[in-house]
Amino acid sequence: MSKSKFVIDKLAKIFEQGLITSKDFSAELLSVLKSKRDEFVFRMKLTGKEETDILSQRVEKIEKKINTLEKKLSKKTKKGK
Repeated sequence: MSKSKFVIDKLAKIFEQGLITSKDFSAELLSVLKSKRDEFVFRMKLTGKEETDILSQRVEKIEKKINTLEKKLSKKTKKGK
């Protein structure tokens, strides 16, 4: 119950701060969930803190590349029509 309360408290703070746009809200929600995921992995002692940081940086870099490739692909398909 206390763990779900943490997430609910974070969401309440987001609303209090006045983050109105859905883009801001989704970005903030993702950052909260990622931090909880990292905390969980660190507690399970699956990897060390340094390894977790390195792996999360690599995943972020790969996600950015995927997004740029998807944008390029969508532009090419729109031009082809």
